[in-house]
Amino acid sequence: MKQLSDRLNRLAPSATLAMSQKSNEMKAQGIDVVNMSVGEPDFMTPEPIKEAGKKAIDDNYSKYSPVPGYADLRKAIADKLARENGLSYGSSEIIVGTGGKQCVCNSILALVNPGDEVIIPAPYWVSYPQMVKLAGGNPVVVEAGIEQNFKMTASQLEEAITPKTKMLILCSPSNPTGSVYSKTELESLAQVLAKHEDVLVLSDEIYEHINYVGHHESIAQFEGMKERTVICNGVSKAYAMTGWRLGWAAAPEWIIKGMNKLQGQYTSGTCDVSQRAALAAYTGSQDCVEDMRGAFERRRDLIVSLARGIPGLEVNVPDGAFYLFPKCSSYFGKSDGKHVVNNSMDFALYLLEVGHVATVGGDAFGSPECFRMSYATSEDNIREAMSRIKSCLSALH
Repeated sequence: MKQLSDRLNRLAPSATLAMSQKSNEMKAQGIDVVNMSVGEPDFMTPEPIKEAGKKAIDDNYSKYSPVPGYADLRKAIADKLARENGLSYGSSEIIVGTGGKQCVCNSILALVNPGDEVIIPAPYWVSYPQMVKLAGGNPVVVEAGIEQNFKMTASQLEEAITPKTKMLILCSPSNPTGSVYSKTELESLAQVLAKHEDVLVLSDEIYEHINYVGHHESIAQFEGMKERTVICNGVSKAYAMTGWRLGWAAAPEWIIKGMNKLQGQYTSGTCDVSQRAALAAYTGSQDCVEDMRGAFERRRDLIVSLARGIPGLEVNVPDGAFYLFPKCSSYFGKSDGKHVVNNSMDFALYLLEVGHVATVGGDAFGSPECFRMSYATSEDNIREAMSRIKSCLSALH
């Protein structure tokens, strides 16, 4: 009998990866597709970081590494948290994992029991609810639409908390919306959580450095919050190191010990070479981070301007990350005579098949009236993609 586990059957496949795969299949057939489906910087890893990786190979970093990560890397991460975030962590409160994604999943698996509720503001990153289900928990989705700039309010959080609530997952700057919670907004959420001492917070801050409104703010800064918050971060977005697969988490030592126990059983330590490269990223010049951030901000301004020129799209201005999440529901129920667009998945497929632009429907992010575009691509690609989208949408009536 060919029967996968119930655990696996509860999960949905990643919509972002599925759209990227479909885009790649069309490219393989010779079709010119502009891929705006995947959240991956188009920049190359900066040279000093690559050189550190090469040196690590020459220095024979090719053995099993410590499960929680090398001590010098964990210290460099602690130094970064102190320097940039004003947060004091010891090395025993930090764990290095195989990508930020593993750190998020490890946090959930280490803390969430079957039947526990986890509050997730929507729009959300596609993997959050699936990871909660993997742990046997129940995702509690709180809808935060474009009219509130895709950010959950304190009153919405208060209303969602029940005796079964174990965790709140926050992502700021956000994937898929680019929304950034201000210090005041985070403080209002922290004030609600102060009344519910058993609720933990998973703060996904992987887009920390791609911020267009000033200094990054973490909910861990507020009184009593650091003791119940897991910060997940990594080198993928800020240093264009997605393929190096290195992330990290900072949390109270009891949580890190649990994550270390879990990681020790199914992946062990992260790649030696990636750790040496990440050490160079955190201890070297940060000019490359600002250079890339500046480029993303120019692209943000460009894509917002072009998207606002397309009739029927409702567009907000993202304050961080590299995504635009327009509302496209005005096109639902329309057709070009051959294709009918009934929902955001149909909308994204229409853009791919007719406009040859790969995006992702909002259903996967918990917001079926929107769709996501990644502008982590060249300005020329952005102009071409938006021109194609405007042209093919004009055929829908």
